[in-house]
Amino acid sequence: MTDPLHYDTTGNGPVLLLVPGGAGHPMGLGPLTERLAQRFTVVTYDPLGLTHGRLGRPVPDQRPAHWSDGAHRVLETVLPPGERAHVFGTSSGGIAVLDLFARHPGRLAHVVAHEPPCVTLLPDGAHERADLIERLTAGQRASAEDGPPSPIAVFLAHVLRPFTAYTPAFSAPTGLTVAAGADSRGQVLHRTAQAVAQRTGSPFTEFPGGHLGTLEHPVAFADRLTQTLLAADAPGAAR
Repeated sequence: MTDPLHYDTTGNGPVLLLVPGGAGHPMGLGPLTERLAQRFTVVTYDPLGLTHGRLGRPVPDQRPAHWSDGAHRVLETVLPPGERAHVFGTSSGGIAVLDLFARHPGRLAHVVAHEPPCVTLLPDGAHERADLIERLTAGQRASAEDGPPSPIAVFLAHVLRPFTAYTPAFSAPTGLTVAAGADSRGQVLHRTAQAVAQRTGSPFTEFPGGHLGTLEHPVAFADRLTQTLLAADAPGAAR
């Protein structure tokens, strides 16, 4: 039986699918989606249903394909016939939208992947991945283990390791933009985003803030995302 889809919709205009980071829980994204909804029909995908009554239920280990297949099903549900959607994903959501672009490109207008942690692309990538996992786990273990069920606990237990093993294996000179936060310069995920852009042959750009720019500067981030997508829609833009 096909798993149920969990998503929320707000605004009017062309469809913009958002895939959050972490465990896919759209925590704190209200100001971002409110700003984007002035120009787009914003569809926020919740791949594990954590905001739809499933937090605390058993979760299997996740794979990028699980999320990208679900995102594709959401688009097939919400898109009018013949139309295509813009897509944005950050962090683990950025990896999911890379996989969506690779496996289900037919209904996509343009995809923006923000700081996808494909750290195995870096020199000594295995070490970089192990170090990233250790730092994230050490920094969040106490809150994840000592409190009630939380998105952080789900992320650490079932998303972090399989998603950071993902490596894009496609060329995308059009239809994809890879982004990193301006405040992330010199950090591993900024370098990783540049490596993803180089591997896929895609444009690279910077967005406001750091890895959590969607939360730190939601209005400026939303406006930068809007500019990026409108530029992709402009007459004569590469497709």
